[in-house]
Amino acid sequence: MEPVPPRADAAEGSAEALLRRLEWTVIRRLDGLLQGDYRTLWRGAGLDLADLREYQHGDDVRHIDWNVTARLQVPHVRQYTEDREMAAWFLLDLSASIDFGSDVRAKRGVAREFTAVLARLLTRHGNRVGALLYGTEVDTVIPARAGRTHVLHLLQRMAQRPAQAAPGATQLRELLLAAQRIVKRRSTLFVVSDFISPPGWEQALAELARRHEVTAVRLYDPLEMELPDLGLVTMHDAETGEQLLVDTHDPGFRSRFAAAAQARETALLETLARAGVDTLELATDDDLLDAILRFADLRRQRSRLAAGGGVPAHLTELKTVSR
Repeated sequence: MEPVPPRADAAEGSAEALLRRLEWTVIRRLDGLLQGDYRTLWRGAGLDLADLREYQHGDDVRHIDWNVTARLQVPHVRQYTEDREMAAWFLLDLSASIDFGSDVRAKRGVAREFTAVLARLLTRHGNRVGALLYGTEVDTVIPARAGRTHVLHLLQRMAQRPAQAAPGATQLRELLLAAQRIVKRRSTLFVVSDFISPPGWEQALAELARRHEVTAVRLYDPLEMELPDLGLVTMHDAETGEQLLVDTHDPGFRSRFAAAAQARETALLETLARAGVDTLELATDDDLLDAILRFADLRRQRSRLAAGGGVPAHLTELKTVSR
């Protein structure tokens, strides 16, 4: 007889309860659906030069050895042996706005579940995971280690952090600059944030992406994109503490709110694309399993393109972000 899976309403404050629930509801299913194809999603961190050969059509031009090419007058590319072991780091924005959620889950809960699933998947395949935690500053660094116990420790450290009582604008740039200082070896980085931050972080993200494989995990709540008709509502800015009374019964106001939200969304996605990072969008009402599978499909297509293959006709309209 198979053991009974843990109840979904197990105490969320317990890292063990959370991880056991996700192992039953998400991780076991991902193992079967991905069929062990994790190397397609995240490459190993170490690349050792193995050989040189003549350039062939479809080779990555970034691997051309220009010194050898100049000497031999024939383009040559470097071939690498990839280290299967990799280190992954979660850059976790746990500032005040992350505590917002209009329904069952807040963005903080989504961040914790995503981190639990990806960290456990990676450590089960022999990789190490670490984390940088940001509230009003980068106050916690969890070194990269392997194993289920380490994942539980990471989740417990996230759970023990109280909500940010003191308002203050998130300075995402500080988190990204801290990652540049701390993560020395090429790694896979997940920037988990709602990206509600003053400008200035864009260049730091681009610099990280030049050295590491970076995925932006953008958290949002549907209420941040479109307001329902709720009458008079007091809106509170968790970052600044400012309060504003608005009339959501006014269709003109709701329309202007949706247009402004869409403009911010478009600008953010364009910024992330220019920085050279992949983007996974996670809403508080998203199914985590479906979101990760859509992201996996995107990464497979990117891998085919990098190898010189084309995109199948039925996937030509695949969006560059997962929603």
